[in-house]
Amino acid sequence: MKSHYEVLVIGGGPAGLAAAAEASRVGLEVALVDEQAPGGQIYRNVSEAKNGAVNYLGRDYFRGQKLVNEFLNSGATFLNDASVWYLDERLETGLLIDGSSHFITAERLILATGAQERPMPLPGWHLPGVMTAGAGQILLKSAGIVPDGRLVLAGSGPLLLLLAWQYLQAGVKIEALVDTAPDSRFFEAISSLPRALAAVDYLFKGLTFMRAIRKARIPVYKNVYGLRAEGDESLESVCFNLTRSRAGNRIKVKIEADTLMLHQGVISNIRLPLAAGCNLVWDALQQNWKVRKDKWGQTSVKQVMVAGDCAGVVGARAAELQGRLCALQLGYELRAIGPGQRDRSAQQLNRSLNRHLSIRTFIDKLYAPGRAYQLPDDETLVCRCEEVNAGQVRQAVRMGCVGPNQVKAFTRCGMGPCQGCLCGSTVAALVADETGASMEQVGYFRVRPPFKPITLGELANT
Repeated sequence: MKSHYEVLVIGGGPAGLAAAAEASRVGLEVALVDEQAPGGQIYRNVSEAKNGAVNYLGRDYFRGQKLVNEFLNSGATFLNDASVWYLDERLETGLLIDGSSHFITAERLILATGAQERPMPLPGWHLPGVMTAGAGQILLKSAGIVPDGRLVLAGSGPLLLLLAWQYLQAGVKIEALVDTAPDSRFFEAISSLPRALAAVDYLFKGLTFMRAIRKARIPVYKNVYGLRAEGDESLESVCFNLTRSRAGNRIKVKIEADTLMLHQGVISNIRLPLAAGCNLVWDALQQNWKVRKDKWGQTSVKQVMVAGDCAGVVGARAAELQGRLCALQLGYELRAIGPGQRDRSAQQLNRSLNRHLSIRTFIDKLYAPGRAYQLPDDETLVCRCEEVNAGQVRQAVRMGCVGPNQVKAFTRCGMGPCQGCLCGSTVAALVADETGASMEQVGYFRVRPPFKPITLGELANT
């Protein structure tokens, strides 16, 4: 490992892999940093997956193998098993590798930090047996592990349907799918359907998942409210209410369960862009903070570019294309290629990018997060690390805290090991709701290093 590179890419998902491979192809000296093997969460462990896994993980997953191979053969340096624990506005990056801390610098930085699952706080979500759908999929991809016992999937979003399909192909029995998206979402999204038809393959894929769920006769509950996980020491049941719209009757439902997997979409991972000083913008449709960028991925910081879901949730294919566009622009700025080569290469990429993005508005409207799971009841834990509930956050606001950082100082919310990753968006939403301010006015947790837990010994071993 060198101490300086022309280009440093952080994140080994589709955007980062494509950016690093493309930048290396145009002649730049590139290093890519990631904690895992190349592939990110979407193509996690794809190089090690057995051929039989295509039957339950699907062909889209194995498409990642081609991208991983392109990166590994590109000549770019891969800093594997490396955690980024420090980054400042001078672009000095602190890495933790094999118990030692290292600092490297770069002329340009591409942040491809991807997305994380949006928290879905509800009563009982801290019980053993409750986990996110994304975590369940990671176990499936990385080790072929599937849940044992009675499984319930709850929430909304494409990932929930995909995971249900994958589990069915793997022979997993699903007790129920609890859809928290109200029926009205479809009518809100229908105006965006004509543009979405440009990416009709995504629509067919979704229909395939829904047909498989119907064919397996999995009970699907819709128009759900009051979702909660119940149990003494661990999850014992999933409870919720149903509204029968015509008669107006309310029905209480209780399903015995050993595992509950929750999901309500993903949000941009903005911690490192914030640390680098990049400006953010609030996306009201996605209910998501994202990095402000131009068509090439240039941020408000001259030396920093972004690609993929950290600059707004776009999906794997679009993220890959954005990564290549970033690399082409850097190749031009660092004089590895001329403007003509950049523009010719970018033309086809942009056509393909526009097609993949054409589905986004329809998806974002159809699977918009539910208000009840952004603004939970007072008794529901918001910060699981420090055991702070929504009522304590609201009380802090009523005492005069007008932003997430003040709430953090008064309640310790966001001071735990995850440093606000899990509760940050919920705290900001609660503050905005309680004060009547906009999300832009409320802002987000201030990000400070270390971003990952690091011991004094590791810090000293530089």
